[in-house]
Amino acid sequence: MDTPKSMMRRRILQATGGLALAGTSLGAWAKDQKLIVADPGGPYSAAYRKAFYDPFEKETGIRVVNVAREAQPVAQINAIVQTKNYIWDVTTLTLSADIPYLESQNLLEPLDFTLADVPGLIPEALTSTWMGVDIYSTVLAYRTDKYGEQGPQTWADFWNVEKFPGRRSLRRNPLDTLEQALMADGVPMDQLYPLDVDRAFRSLDKIKPHIAIWWTSGAQAMQAIQNGDVDMISTWNGRAQAAIDNEAPVKIVWNEGLYSIEGWGIPRGTPRADIAKQFVRFCADKQRQALFTDELAYGPTNQEAFEFISPERAEILPSAPQNFTNMALPSPEWWAANRQEVTERFNNWIIS
Repeated sequence: MDTPKSMMRRRILQATGGLALAGTSLGAWAKDQKLIVADPGGPYSAAYRKAFYDPFEKETGIRVVNVAREAQPVAQINAIVQTKNYIWDVTTLTLSADIPYLESQNLLEPLDFTLADVPGLIPEALTSTWMGVDIYSTVLAYRTDKYGEQGPQTWADFWNVEKFPGRRSLRRNPLDTLEQALMADGVPMDQLYPLDVDRAFRSLDKIKPHIAIWWTSGAQAMQAIQNGDVDMISTWNGRAQAAIDNEAPVKIVWNEGLYSIEGWGIPRGTPRADIAKQFVRFCADKQRQALFTDELAYGPTNQEAFEFISPERAEILPSAPQNFTNMALPSPEWWAANRQEVTERFNNWIIS
């Protein structure tokens, strides 16, 4: 009877065109193989090593070498494909920020599997060339030493400076910020797109005088809420959770959060594309995804992973059912078409 391990090894061999010639064992062949995977570094590398890299090596015998990459890999992928200098074979990419452009330019390898092949994966986490593995969210967070447990619960509350006086912080970026401005102005989450940009800026005009810090990095945002430089903030849930883990009196509000999905893409033309596809599909496994949540406060894209995550840990993960219900995904298509124009307008508005 085939074991899962033997089946995986056979799939790898078949996918790579039968490179193990007569008289050469798969083990000897795999020992000489490696896959270069780019991730954001830091806690990502540790979490992905535990959940994905080491288990894949153990399952297949193929060595996974991970390297840290730049925050925005789009230009790198374009250069890699054009020059055919494949410094890595797989990289993390963000759905809203990266995938529409990369797919429109035909810069990614097709994955050659569908949702039916990866049970439990949410539909938004798979395109023809990309598969998401973790979910983070832009959320409202506030200081409980300022507001107790009855702090702001919506973006309308964030905008309500009379009911909730205090120092505020927003991200210096139109992505998420325009959506928040529209929700503060009464637009329901399921009716955000296409964004009414003029209405969003009118809403931002109202809150602008009350913004103490326009943050530009996750570290800056975490320090602002952790140190009490601001009383409420729009920030990434992982940064708010880091402040909480550091014993700051901070509470996360999941309601009206805006989630994003990070995952794997393969530069088109890499000679290790077949192995890379096997790796990406391997990362859809529910038990593998459950493991990275021990290290990262991000949620799995495979909802069945929660079978292996404690209820206490699930409470702080964006894709836990009780948190995920009242969040929205920024439209990748809308932002791909409008990002440049809207970003220019936003930057001019900030300094005006």
